[in-house]
Amino acid sequence: MNLLSVGASYRTADVGTLERLAIPESEMSALLQRLVAQPFVGEAVVLSTCNRVEVYAAVTGFHGGLGDVCNVLAEYSGIGASELAGHLYVHYDEAAVRHAFRVSVGLDSMVVGEAQILGQLRDAYHRATESDTAGRLLHELMQQALRVGKRAHAETGIDRAGQSVVSAALDMANGHLGPIEGRSALVIGAGAMGALSVATLTRAGVGPLRITNRSADRAHRLAEAYGAVAVPFAELDQVLGEVDLVVSATASTRPVLTRERLERTRPLVVLDLAVPRDVAPDATRLDGITVIDIDALAAGHRAAPAAAETAAVDQIVTAEVDHFLAWLRGADIAPTVAALRTRADELVAAELRKLTGRRPELTEDQRADVARTLHRVVQQLLHSPTVRVRQLAAEPGGDQYAALLRELFDLDVPHATQVAAVPEIGDAR
Repeated sequence: MNLLSVGASYRTADVGTLERLAIPESEMSALLQRLVAQPFVGEAVVLSTCNRVEVYAAVTGFHGGLGDVCNVLAEYSGIGASELAGHLYVHYDEAAVRHAFRVSVGLDSMVVGEAQILGQLRDAYHRATESDTAGRLLHELMQQALRVGKRAHAETGIDRAGQSVVSAALDMANGHLGPIEGRSALVIGAGAMGALSVATLTRAGVGPLRITNRSADRAHRLAEAYGAVAVPFAELDQVLGEVDLVVSATASTRPVLTRERLERTRPLVVLDLAVPRDVAPDATRLDGITVIDIDALAAGHRAAPAAAETAAVDQIVTAEVDHFLAWLRGADIAPTVAALRTRADELVAAELRKLTGRRPELTEDQRADVARTLHRVVQQLLHSPTVRVRQLAAEPGGDQYAALLRELFDLDVPHATQVAAVPEIGDAR
């Protein structure tokens, strides 16, 4: 099996394309099952956030795996294969590992160094685990990616500025509202992004702050945690007319803020952080309504950590990629070594059976002594070579040793994983 990563992000697609690709949580399990049902895909994890949709897959071949993943994404999104290809990036083997680690540390984020991607990656991994679509290869990749992300944030100042997509959007809102401290605000949605919005607005001194959500219980719990006020979703129209700023981050598949709803409000700045978008397209140009969405953020936000911080994180990623590949090469040799020892045990057992037929007069103790002696000789003969081959396999290019052992001893080792250091494939465009 080989590693493949296929995705689209704010770098390669506008929000309209991303919202067609976005996978609601309610549909994630079905999509994961659809992926692993493909001929060349054995494992799958799908990461779907406000600014990226990525598939991490264990595949039996590059071209077949890529075709399978692209076909599933095209079928799900309704985007033609040729159009979709223009928005996708593709990483294979070592490059897929590096990309996963860069995502986990926030180097590939719209706001470099933002920490919420770790939680989103953890959620994606948990969903795949619950759907039983993550096997040995992706379990290890996801666990290591999460560990690398934590290490980068603990050992560097990559997130020292405390930036997030929400804080970046608030920076842009300042240009329209002026200082937001003391401004009245409403957060629509009480999920992960809604909670982050409430926390960020509270730190910025926004108030009064209100929260609404279709599930009233979640809104009440979030409001209690931050000293905000929960309002019934049925009162949304009324509250929109009473605030200066709205942050909308729901999981709705249809616009929550329609033209009819917004044209009855006073001048308003709306931060639409949802994918699919919460603001209806025909409402974005209403007089007095300023909408800042993911497209606007991608075009307008340029803040980044210091070069020294990103360089330090890059060094961590590089070292961890090497460590992961060494583990992978070592893991690849293990089934081959086990098969070699099994073959040796089988040969010893066969010779002992022959000996019993030729020398029936041997006692049980004598046969046991002969068996122990044969096993010790075989184990001593195999010990040094197998220890050494494990060491060699962990080095770059080490996958050749497993293949050589299989060829020399005619070993049948099914599903051998072969992930080597190869050049990055780059964009599929």
